[in-house]
Amino acid sequence: MSALSQPIEIALAYHHAWTAGEMDLALRFVAEDVVCDAPPGRLTGKGTLRAFMEPFAATLTSSEVLAAYGDESGAVIMYDTASPAVASAPAAELYDVRDGHITKVRIVFDRLPFALARGEVVPRTQ
Repeated sequence: MSALSQPIEIALAYHHAWTAGEMDLALRFVAEDVVCDAPPGRLTGKGTLRAFMEPFAATLTSSEVLAAYGDESGAVIMYDTASPAVASAPAAELYDVRDGHITKVRIVFDRLPFALARGEVVPRTQ
């Protein structure tokens, strides 16, 4: 693994690794005490982040980065994923990066497509 120094490089390397199902590689870019705020709540630590991300990553059939921006202290990536259950699941992740590692992640995604796929809600008809 080459040494990455810019937050956008680190965020994209992390994103590409986890969406490819390569969690060991992805977690190399993450601080041990990472904090992740996601729709289910706050997650703390690498192991907890892995437990949250790995099952989802294992279901992916594709992932496309829609936009990526960064500055000296962080980055944001907007992307769309697909799985057998959900054809389109757009999301965004905001990263704080310090000393070459992601220290904080804020994940935003729409839970409705997943609830529909699980049959938890019924789509409205017009």
